Amino acid sequence: MPQGCEQTSCPAPTMSDIYDSATDSLGLFGTPCLTKVELRLTCKGLSDRDALSKPDPCVVLKVQSHGQWMEVDRTEVMRSCVNPTYSKVFTLDFYFEEVQRLRFELHDINSSYNGLKDTDLLGSVQCTLGQIISQRKLSKALLRPGGTVGKTIITVSPSLIDSAEELTGNDDYIELSFSARKLDDKDFFTKSDPFLEIYRLNEDATLQLVYRTETVMNNLNPVWKTFKVSLNSLCSGDHERKLQCTVWDWDSNGKHDYIGEFEASFKEMRGASEGRQVQWPCLNPKYKVKKKNYRNSGIVILNQCKIIKMHSFLDYIMGGCQIQFTVAIDFTASNGDPRNSCSLHYIHPYQPNEYLKALVAVGEICQDYDSDKMFPAFGFGAQIPPDFKCGAVTRSTSSDPTMSSGNHFRSNGRVVSHDFAVNFNKENPECAGIQGVVEAYQACLPKLQLYGPTNIAPIIQKVANSASQEVHTKEAMQYFILLILTDGVITDMADTREAIVQASRLPMSVIIVGVGNADFSDMQMLDGDDGILRSPKGEPVLRDIVQFVPFRNFKHATPAALAKSVLAEVPNQVVDYYNSKGIKPKVPSKFQSSRPFGP
Repeated sequence: MPQGCEQTSCPAPTMSDIYDSATDSLGLFGTPCLTKVELRLTCKGLSDRDALSKPDPCVVLKVQSHGQWMEVDRTEVMRSCVNPTYSKVFTLDFYFEEVQRLRFELHDINSSYNGLKDTDLLGSVQCTLGQIISQRKLSKALLRPGGTVGKTIITVSPSLIDSAEELTGNDDYIELSFSARKLDDKDFFTKSDPFLEIYRLNEDATLQLVYRTETVMNNLNPVWKTFKVSLNSLCSGDHERKLQCTVWDWDSNGKHDYIGEFEASFKEMRGASEGRQVQWPCLNPKYKVKKKNYRNSGIVILNQCKIIKMHSFLDYIMGGCQIQFTVAIDFTASNGDPRNSCSLHYIHPYQPNEYLKALVAVGEICQDYDSDKMFPAFGFGAQIPPDFKCGAVTRSTSSDPTMSSGNHFRSNGRVVSHDFAVNFNKENPECAGIQGVVEAYQACLPKLQLYGPTNIAPIIQKVANSASQEVHTKEAMQYFILLILTDGVITDMADTREAIVQASRLPMSVIIVGVGNADFSDMQMLDGDDGILRSPKGEPVLRDIVQFVPFRNFKHATPAALAKSVLAEVPNQVVDYYNSKGIKPKVPSKFQSSRPFGP
């Protein structure tokens, strides 16, 4: 028995006591509505590196979480620029009842850029999201390393909540294809290197950068790449809002040469459809005054303006799409004897363990999107009654000779199950509500023999089998979320990678919560944030469907922080899947859930 632990026999709490304690400790009920806010940045007055070179600035946005600054996004790098206006837009969730501390770090990016360690930190600005919104435009002097105030000014402009410019989350996108012909040549030995910038005219007569194209080198008749912008970013829904479009000749020293400009509106741009083009003369006002026979500095052509309807998560939910929530719980021996107070599975009368907290945190959110609120709950890594063996053997994808099947692991002649029903009902593993899952979890603990290893590929494959049946309907009716709660690094990494790659083709997301204090560093590779996950054969995932978080990061977090973290990507994953398949939301209608689970 571990030192400092004791084996106890506390009075068994009621099922509702455990459930209520978990929900109360997490403060899930009454979770506030959130609003998305767009932030745009400009900087002025950056100093030159030296007499011969200018900085290449980039702004990194960080938010404070548990006393630590965590990067959430960064702008593009502006080469040789002392007054950058960034086209990158930061999108944040705004909570009125929380103090959301932000830090904008200004970095000078070196030519051998390989992460922030290879940059020069010029300084930072700290504020709260509430301050930015209440002031409508926040300008602050840069605080340099060492604490001195610099001359550089960072200005943060939000999309204003009270001006109908708030990001709604379901904006249509506009796909634009620009080209130009006979642009002025600004270079002596070569031709111009043109790029196009589009600005919108704000209510206060200021200009806001909407998009900057790539540079087409040495070409007076450039064809720029097709790009997409939201209607909200382009014109805030005002089809007649003025747009100022400027063409520049790119120079490596950052002193780009002005070629010309023109005014447009989205209403005009919409004329470029069904094979029609819209053209504007690119005019240089100085040339117009000085040159008697001046006509223009080239022609800019909009070859295509395509409106792309971007259906939102709520569009699909209101159209009858159900979130099919499944739970998988780790019952390997590394969790410790459930009767021991130091076990991760120990049931305290009033203090829910981490498994219960994570289950309730995520489950309480997901159950609102499931009409029948019946949730399959599975366990893995244990030997189960009555004889602590299991049947229904299927073929394994593993090359490990100790694997007796895809669902069971043979060790010393004993079979460990990796997808058994927590309620021990093979034919119907569903539990009534999240409280039903909690009850089944507590009831099964005394009946199991915790064992190992930690294999999760079988449970991913099981849920994927159900999700694959949904593909054939070609309708947005069921999307599957698998929550895996585990205390250790998985031992079937190759099979798991293969299972995730195959599942990325299906209407399915996987959430993995690491419970306890194990080293979960190897688990990060399953989350596609650091690169594209590939199968052992090199096949990439089609979508990023995995979110991994260690529970210990949320032990002292604000209420419902864990749920917010692990579920933050799910709405986009749902939308991305159905959009990629060209599946539109159905007209809202009554929907009866049907969820088969095969062997």
